[in-house]
Amino acid sequence: MGLFGLQHTLMARQGFKAAWTKLMPKPIERSGYMVFTCLALIAMFVFWQPLPMLLWDARGTVGEPILWALCALGWGIVLLSTFLINHFELFGLSQVWRYLKAKTPAPPRLRQPLFYKLVRHPLYAGFLIAFWATPAMSAGHLIFSASMSVYILIAIEFEERDLIALFGSDYEAYRQRVGKLAPRLR
Repeated sequence: MGLFGLQHTLMARQGFKAAWTKLMPKPIERSGYMVFTCLALIAMFVFWQPLPMLLWDARGTVGEPILWALCALGWGIVLLSTFLINHFELFGLSQVWRYLKAKTPAPPRLRQPLFYKLVRHPLYAGFLIAFWATPAMSAGHLIFSASMSVYILIAIEFEERDLIALFGSDYEAYRQRVGKLAPRLR
């Protein structure tokens, strides 16, 4: 999990991207990032050791379908959020397509579609819901969920610094209006 966090955080930084694009063409930088993300995830899956001791078990209770529904809601938020911010760009496909069509990318703009009007990081919020909403929480699942939650909270700080550098006062104003992972109640 540490490998995933390190890879995912370091490769997303502007300094790394500048060095990386000296070795590989800029249009495939994001795709390369995604390949290394997948490799880190594969390593995590291959070397994961289950810790089956149950910490809670709501299977067979009225809570089970509620927890499964929350888990599905979390994954639905993740998927929909990727399309709201441009699913194909997030995974590096748009950049390659534009390059092949000899089109220059439009300058980035701060958009706030749907969930992004309520929370700044709905993708991360969806992951958190999906990781924690489980009818049966094993010790291994707890370690995974807790570790990924810590990673997400750290990643948000790095990501927000990059967004402030990119969008300046517009992003600062957005931060004042919109909650990080949950809607602000005003």
